[in-house]
Amino acid sequence: MKRKIVAALIAAVPALAFAQPGTFTISGKIGNLNAPAKAYLDYMENGQGKSDSAVLHNGAFTFKGKLTEPSYSRLILDYTGKGKMFQAYNGDVKLFYFGNENITITAKDSLKNATVKGSKVNDEYEAYLAAIGGAVQDITKQANAEFRTLSEEQSKDTSLVNKIDRKYRLKLRNRSAAQVEFARTHPNSFFSVAALSESAGMGESVIALEPVFAKLSEKVKASDAGKEFSKRITAAKATTDGALAPDFTQNDVNDRPVKLSDFRGKYVLLDFWASWCGPCRAENPNVKIAYNKYKDKNFTVLGVSLDQPGKKAAWLEAIEKDGLTWTNVSDLKYWNNEVAKLYGIRAVPQNYLIDPQGRIIAQNLRGEALFKKLGELLGQ
Repeated sequence: MKRKIVAALIAAVPALAFAQPGTFTISGKIGNLNAPAKAYLDYMENGQGKSDSAVLHNGAFTFKGKLTEPSYSRLILDYTGKGKMFQAYNGDVKLFYFGNENITITAKDSLKNATVKGSKVNDEYEAYLAAIGGAVQDITKQANAEFRTLSEEQSKDTSLVNKIDRKYRLKLRNRSAAQVEFARTHPNSFFSVAALSESAGMGESVIALEPVFAKLSEKVKASDAGKEFSKRITAAKATTDGALAPDFTQNDVNDRPVKLSDFRGKYVLLDFWASWCGPCRAENPNVKIAYNKYKDKNFTVLGVSLDQPGKKAAWLEAIEKDGLTWTNVSDLKYWNNEVAKLYGIRAVPQNYLIDPQGRIIAQNLRGEALFKKLGELLGQ
């Protein structure tokens, strides 16, 4: 019965793929909170990030505006006036889709337990999630929670760490396959672009997904999300095996600029990671082994961190704790890291192996696969 319900909901997605003309109103009621409690809404409009805020009065708040198409949004509740950025990464957050609709968000205690009503777009999004196996944030949270439960001794047990990592990656692979199938069977759905975008971020080749994207409706491809995915196809073609790795400059831990081309003449593992990423931290010991074994054989690592604004201390602490003695850079812009955008990075960890001439020769090498490739190139 559950499967039939999901299928029925998904069937409605194409008809409601884009917001109708008009405006949106989001009315919220969370407990009986008053100032300094404040709500923040982040969303996208015409490809640009938008932000709004509202002070709570007896738990109530309202946002109004206009969209040209559905937007993925983040609603943040600041209980004590510590500010948006603090609460965004440490506090009460609700993620949802909405269009030009009259929406209500209510809960007795927190946004995490809130219900969203009045948004057909979000109903479609929830149905889409049910079809593909849930939200990636929830899957990642589960993996990170498992890593955090490990004792210091258990965290040194590579077989145990790898078991958790393999389970995490299997869930992502299954979800990715379901997303591609969704896009194939729903060419008129706005969420088909979201499906392809996330699938590509989880390791599926953007270039391999191009034929699926090409069969989406012109209206879907012309959406902001469609235009963004088209740019990713262009970026993917620039970072395919055999391509000259796009050059960039970003500051290191001492705020000194570092260029990728500065390492020309060496094999370079360009490694995208973050201090907050459990799977990244779990893979760091393998990168460290590879670096120590081959650093005197014309090989090095260049780490690019997607750490968050205001979190430089966390980045530096992770580098110190994990023993990452190679060059590390970051602009502390989280998923808006300029190098990550240049390379089309949508998930971490991710890496590129670059040869002495600056050409990409392999991607996403982890553990034994990394050791094997370096052994072939540099000897055992």
